[in-house]
Amino acid sequence: MNWDQIDNNWIEVSDKIKLTWGKLDEDDITAIAGQRDLFVRVLQERYGYEKEIAENAVDDFANALN
Repeated sequence: MNWDQIDNNWIEVSDKIKLTWGKLDEDDITAIAGQRDLFVRVLQERYGYEKEIAENAVDDFANALN
């Protein structure tokens, strides 16, 4: 799924994000609101990922939604 599709289906996708990344709370999900760059930053903050690792995780997640 590309990021336009994720943004347009954010409510459905956010449920899958919660299952995948349990450390993200409702405030995180609401703030991210389909913004890939913010999603990467939040993963870095909550999980201590380096930027490249967070970007790869987000991309892998998006690709798995297809």
